[in-house]
Amino acid sequence: MTGLSKHGRRFAALGLAAGLALTVTACGGDSQGAATQPGTIAIITVDPSNPYWKAEVDTAQSEVTKAGYKYTLSAHKNDPAQQNTMVETAINDKVAGVILDPAGAEESIAAVQKLVDAKIPVVLVNAEINKTGLATSQIVSNNAQGATLGAEAWASAMGYKGTYVELLGKPSDNNAQVRSDGYKGVLSQYPDLKKIGEEIGNWDRTEGQQKMEALLSKNPDVNGVIAGNDEMALGAINALKQAGKLAQVKVLGFDGNQDAVEAVKRGEMVASVLQPIVEGTTKAVAQLAETIKTGKSGASEEKQALDCTLVSKDVAPKVNNFVLAAG
Repeated sequence: MTGLSKHGRRFAALGLAAGLALTVTACGGDSQGAATQPGTIAIITVDPSNPYWKAEVDTAQSEVTKAGYKYTLSAHKNDPAQQNTMVETAINDKVAGVILDPAGAEESIAAVQKLVDAKIPVVLVNAEINKTGLATSQIVSNNAQGATLGAEAWASAMGYKGTYVELLGKPSDNNAQVRSDGYKGVLSQYPDLKKIGEEIGNWDRTEGQQKMEALLSKNPDVNGVIAGNDEMALGAINALKQAGKLAQVKVLGFDGNQDAVEAVKRGEMVASVLQPIVEGTTKAVAQLAETIKTGKSGASEEKQALDCTLVSKDVAPKVNNFVLAAG
C-alpha cells in the first residue's frame, strides 16, 4: 500500500458510516494490496452496523491515530474463514500490531497463533479465546457480573414471579453462554419465575424479532424476556409491539447501546447492562502500542475483565454512546 491519501481517508469514513462489513483502510489503496508502511495497526472487528461494534471501531480508530499509527479496518461478521483471510492480509501487510474482536473462542485460536508465529503482537477486545499465552492481552467485560446485575433488576421488576423466554447470542461466542449462565444463577433462586422457551438470536435485531414472534406464537401469555444483548432485546420489543403485548411483558437487554438506553427511558425495557466497550478498547490500543514499543503491555495479567453498570431508568439519562457520565 502507498501512504495515506485523501481518497483513502474518505473511503474509510464512508464505509464505516454506511455500516458496511467490508475491509476498508485508512492508509490508501486496496487492503489486499502491497504491504502497509511501518506503524500500521490492523483493526479487525465483527460488524460495524451493530452500534456496539461501531463504538468499538470508532474508539479504536481514534486511539490508534492518537498513538501515532495508521490503521486498516476489516469486519469478519463472526465468520472464522473471513477472519482468517483478514489475519493473513495483516501478516502480508507487515502490520505493527493487531486489535482483534475474535470470531469465536475456539475458532479464533489458530488465527491468533498465526499472528504470534509472524511475531505480530495482538490484543483481543470484547471477546476472548480459549487459550492463554498467545495474545498480548484479552480485555473483556465482566459478563458474569453484568448478567447478575441485570437479572436481579429484571427479577425485581417481574415481582419474582411469572413466565419468561430467553434470546441467546451466537453459540460460538463465550459471552453468550456466560451471560446466560449469569442470568440462570440469579433466576434459579426464584421458583415462581419459570422459563418456558428459548431461541438463538445471534446478537441480531431482525433475528431477535423473528425468534420472539415464534416464541409468542407458542407462548402468547408470556410475562418476560431476557436477552443476551440489546439488539435481540430491541427486536423482541418490536415483536411485542406488533402483537400489542409490550405493556404486559418485562424485557431485559445487555450492552447499553443508545437505542436500548432510550427504550429504558421510555419504559419499554426494564434495564440494559452497560458494557465498558469504550474503556476496554482504549485500554486495548494503549497496551498494544506499549507492546509494539517495549515488548510488554504493562498490564499485570493477560485476561482483564472490566465491570459492567446497570442502566436503569434513573441511570439512563447519564449514558451517551456507551459512556456513563461521571457523578
